[in-house]
Amino acid sequence: MRVVYAGTPEFAVPALEALLQTSHEVVAVYTQPDRPAGRGRRLRPGPVKQKALEYGLPVEQPATLRDDAALERLRALAPDLMVVAAYGLILPREVLQIPRLGCVNLHASLLPRWRGAAPIQRALLAGDRETGITLMRMAEGLDTGDMLRKTRCPIGAEDTAGTLHDTLARQGAQLLVSALDDLAAGRLGGEPQDPQQVTYAEKLHKAEAVLDWQLAAAALDRRIRAFNPWPVAQTRWRGEPLRLWMSAVAPQAHADAPPGTVVAEGPEGIDVATGDGVLRVTRLQLPGGRPLTAREFLNGRSLQGERLGDET
Repeated sequence: MRVVYAGTPEFAVPALEALLQTSHEVVAVYTQPDRPAGRGRRLRPGPVKQKALEYGLPVEQPATLRDDAALERLRALAPDLMVVAAYGLILPREVLQIPRLGCVNLHASLLPRWRGAAPIQRALLAGDRETGITLMRMAEGLDTGDMLRKTRCPIGAEDTAGTLHDTLARQGAQLLVSALDDLAAGRLGGEPQDPQQVTYAEKLHKAEAVLDWQLAAAALDRRIRAFNPWPVAQTRWRGEPLRLWMSAVAPQAHADAPPGTVVAEGPEGIDVATGDGVLRVTRLQLPGGRPLTAREFLNGRSLQGERLGDET
């Protein structure tokens, strides 16, 4: 097949690399325009563009796929299939109709659960026990197309959004390669999504990362792992923001202290009272510093008896 690949961030790189190892021809890579980054705010290409250039692939970076010039350029490529993974631009109906075999998308959830922008983080926040990748046939609407094939991934007690991202990116690459020949031969039938099972994974906002110690320890632990590596959960300590990178629910069931109070500390972690149970913080970071283990953080300082989250 003549394949057009569309993706932008690191998540989409493994699938592109896997596609390039098959007998199918990648005729172009579509990715979002370069964005300003770093202190100098210089334009920086995304990870997919960087990988495409390594392989000498033609790169297209339209700001939109709705204008006539972009549509004509895509038609001129005469693709049999368009593969999309975290591209970041909406594909209008005119684009969906161009490839002979249509457009397929690698989505990081077990559809119809967690349609939308942040499926990995929302699965963690909700306490889901598993997630996965769905290869779906694209249709108009947000992740509404028929499901072609799935792969499942258990969510472990120490998984973060970062670890799941990397695992699912690899699984997505394997799933795509396993389906390509069946797609080419027209052997891959689609399963409609059950509208009764639909949930939406809204985009993350930085304000969500501020912890409310009135919540239960289990819910706070999920938030810390869901917001690692972005936007990183935070609270306040002595008037400064304190970023929390890793945690666990402490063995002790409760603490006779107001939520946010540090009730114990040691090399294994910093135990904080919550609305229900005790949270053990194991990795944290002060402004201008690097993330530290609890042992490193407590070297020369103590939080015992202090209340996190206070403005003073």
